[in-house]
Amino acid sequence: MLLALSLAKSRDLNPLLRARVIKGLRLLPETITEALELREEVAAIAPSIASKDNALFLGRGVFYPIAKEGALKLKEISYIHAEAYPAGELKHGPLALIDENMPVIALAPESEIAEKLVSNLEEVKARGGTLYVFADPSVTMDVNNGAVISMPKCDFLLTPIIYTIPLQLLSYEVALLIEDRPRPTKELS
Repeated sequence: MLLALSLAKSRDLNPLLRARVIKGLRLLPETITEALELREEVAAIAPSIASKDNALFLGRGVFYPIAKEGALKLKEISYIHAEAYPAGELKHGPLALIDENMPVIALAPESEIAEKLVSNLEEVKARGGTLYVFADPSVTMDVNNGAVISMPKCDFLLTPIIYTIPLQLLSYEVALLIEDRPRPTKELS
């Protein structure tokens, strides 16, 4: 972000946007602290994910790579199979896998992204999937037996930083609940 701001400044591009992002960066330590304070809420959903063999992470736009990071972290430290998909492509394969045994972790920031994501999440609910949604406080939705975790407010351009934190906490909390993790390595003969 600092590199992008520096390049924008050198070309005198959008000084109002640069000022907004700089303000958000100055508030980032406080916002990160707020995200870390979600640990108890995240720990509360960890048992329902730790008891499953698979998980699906969904994100739209810039949140798809964040969903990929969440899935990767869950695989790395809990050994639960996890995949990430762009939410808009849910109908092209992964929707067929969703049932009560496939928890779905979704990222719903404030924006048109959240509006489009809601229809995808309705399809997950219709198939009996359990939803765990990390959402901007302005996003409201019914997730049946899952949970909506309200994320700290921050500038949209900085939300990828903030949304990564609870996903890493979730992986950590799930791994704590699973015995014999990490797996011992077998010696090669």
